[in-house]
Amino acid sequence: MTDQAMPFMDHLGELRSRLVKSLIGVGVGTLAAFTFHEQIIEILARPYEIAVDDAPLAFFRPTEAFSLAMSIALFGGVILASPVILYQTWRFIAPALTPREKRWAVPLTAVFVALFLAGVLAGYWALARGLGFLLGFGGDSLEPVIGAEFYLSFAMRFVLAFGIAFEFPVFLFAAAAFGAIGSRQLRRGRRWTVLVIVVAAAFITPSGDPLTMLLLAVPLYVLYEVTILAIRFILKR
Repeated sequence: MTDQAMPFMDHLGELRSRLVKSLIGVGVGTLAAFTFHEQIIEILARPYEIAVDDAPLAFFRPTEAFSLAMSIALFGGVILASPVILYQTWRFIAPALTPREKRWAVPLTAVFVALFLAGVLAGYWALARGLGFLLGFGGDSLEPVIGAEFYLSFAMRFVLAFGIAFEFPVFLFAAAAFGAIGSRQLRRGRRWTVLVIVVAAAFITPSGDPLTMLLLAVPLYVLYEVTILAIRFILKR
């Protein structure tokens, strides 16, 4: 009983150690982001200012500005700490991987980070267009006065959703590297993939107009086709 219990307890201890180190990374990143929270807010608010001709965001409670700064700091802290989180995750799962699987860890991590940043940039670029479409429904009779807390939460979720959506090729390639799928299966699933991508783009984009949806759907489908080629020619599957 003891021999069987000790490895499990060691496993839990290792998990706790990795979680603690990840949380420390988030804490350090949060402090760094808090130092520059005004600049981060200015960057996130810029699409709104473009959509409403430089009208400022408003806040309605005395404590709202401080809570916003803390939320922005935590958001930035998680982004800054993402390399630490990925590294700690890798160190936790590495003992269970075969040498062949470990070989893909570094390139997949690099692609993971690159695609996330590309998705964040694409989401930020699409945000102003989506806002312009939505706020345009008010016409001349309605003046938009949007609370800073609501808008910035919306902007962070929107940009983060784009970043996460751009990650799906990594999971497809990883599944192929582990032998779960192959390029032939992905080619046969093109029609369903197009449907899933369009539905996902409709949920993620704020305006629902075709052009904004295409700003997300087209890159996702291109990434899908690139992933098929990578699986076929790199993995030979």
